[in-house]
This record gives sequence, C-alpha cells and structure tokens, in this order.
Amino acid sequence: MSDSVVTRAAALVDDYLLLWVLLSVGIGLVVPSVAVLTPLSTPILAVMIGAVSLTLAPERFRQLRGRALLIILIVQTGMPLLAFVIARILGLSPALTAGFVVLGAVTPELVTPTMTELSGGDTALSTVVLVVVGLGTLVIVPGVVTVFLGESVTVKPVLIVEQLLLAVVIPMSLAVAARYRWPDHISRYDELYPSVSGLMVILIIGIVAAANASLVRDGGDVLLLAAAAAVVLNCGGYVVGWLVSWNFTRGERIAATLSIGMRDFAVAAALLVGAGFPTAATLPAVVFGIVEMTTSAGLAKWFSRPR
Repeated sequence: MSDSVVTRAAALVDDYLLLWVLLSVGIGLVVPSVAVLTPLSTPILAVMIGAVSLTLAPERFRQLRGRALLIILIVQTGMPLLAFVIARILGLSPALTAGFVVLGAVTPELVTPTMTELSGGDTALSTVVLVVVGLGTLVIVPGVVTVFLGESVTVKPVLIVEQLLLAVVIPMSLAVAARYRWPDHISRYDELYPSVSGLMVILIIGIVAAANASLVRDGGDVLLLAAAAAVVLNCGGYVVGWLVSWNFTRGERIAATLSIGMRDFAVAAALLVGAGFPTAATLPAVVFGIVEMTTSAGLAKWFSRPR
C-alpha cells in the first residue's frame, strides 16, 4: 500500500472522527453480536495508548511552566468527586455511578492534544498532562473506586491495577522509551499515530455500544439521566478548567479547559469491561463519548476564531 493511500486513509479517520464514532455506536446498537469482541478491549486499548504515546518527543516535556501543570493536575484529581456528586444528585444506580466515577478518574481524552492544537492552545502542556495523569491512574482509579463506591460495586482493586498496567502504563512507557531511543525512525510516522489511536477509539466504542444495546434500546429515563450526567460532567469540566486557569496564558488556558473537561471514554469503557464491572457501568462511556466529541469540536472552532 503506497504512502499516499495510507495518508488519505489516516486523514479520513482524523477529519471525520465524530462521524465514525457515531457510526460505530449505531452498528453496535443494531448488531449486538459485536459484543463478542469484548475480550479484545484490553489489547485494543493498549494499541490506542501506545500509538498516541509514540508522538511524545522528549523536548515536549521541557516546554512548559511547572505551575500551570501543577494546577491542572490538582484540579484533575477532583473530577471523580464531581462525577460522583452528579451521579448521586441524579439518583443513578451503583453501576452507572461507577461508570461516571471511573470516567472522572481516567486520563484526558487521547485526542485532547490534537483538539488543543486545533484550538490554538498549548499542545505541549496538554500532552504532558495526558502522560502524567496516565501514569497516575495506577493509583487514582483504584483509590477512587474504593473511596466512592465501597461495597456498592463488587470489583477487586487488583483487577483495576492489572488492567491499567496492561492497557495504559506499560504501552505508554514502552512507546515513550522507543521515541527516546529511536527518535528519527519513530518520528517519520508522527502524522499516522493519532489516526491509529482514533481507529482504536472507533473499535472500542462500537464494542461497548453493542454490549449496552439492550440497555440503550430500553433505557428510557435511565438513558436520559445518563445523557444529562454526561453533559454536566463534560461541560462542568470545561468551566472548571477555564476558571482555575484565569491567570494562565491564553494557550495554557485552552489546554487546561480541554484537558479537564475531556475524559477518555474509550479508556474508561475498556477498563470497566476488563476489571469486571457490571455491563451497565459502561453506558456512561458510550453517552459521554458522543457528547464529548461534539462539544470539543465546537470548542475548537470557537477558540480558533479570529480574535
């Protein structure tokens, strides 16, 4: 396959990611048998994390202010609490509450650096936030599950740690190490790595949608509540990110807003499946994914408008 064909295919994934996500959700709902691919969630997630991590050149880690990074990371730790409060106010079931808490605890969406770049923000800052939070999930996710959910959802923290190691920490560490060891070879394909990651997002969301097909079709009020919670969590994160970064540069402020408001629904979904959470716990990831992809595209256009 020629380079031009690969480049065009990658552009199709990148330019129409929201459309592909919606199509994948539709296929999953119409063809529930796609859920048979659920055991592949962890390796798909590992490929997704590894691909986007290959873009992390060492110089990106030296191009930011420590104070801005610290504030964003501190606020990040409050997102699971916000998700828990929203779920409790809306009276969601323990399974749905678990889904939202894990959504709040995982990394920012893997396309956040891309959306930050399109918005004219500080891409290096959003990239480093993604890496640091990705490594921190090893402690944060099991911790918030234990604190906020207790015995309401019976999942062993060791299973969560195992999934995080296999799907997030190890592939991310290997990819960053490979980039450092062979920078010239790895950087040749920088334009393709986000596309590979996007393709994995499309696959994950389709599998999760298929697993939730009956719940979505018969959801009624439950589905509406989940959608409302997703909108509040997503937009609430944007607002918090914008407010706490009031004295940042404009580029840093855009990075903060998107990094805090965007949650990686694919990571959350795969983690919930792999760790043995109830199937219903992945419904928030499906709904949030659609909401987030739509709102982030709108924000990117708004931020990049002529000032």
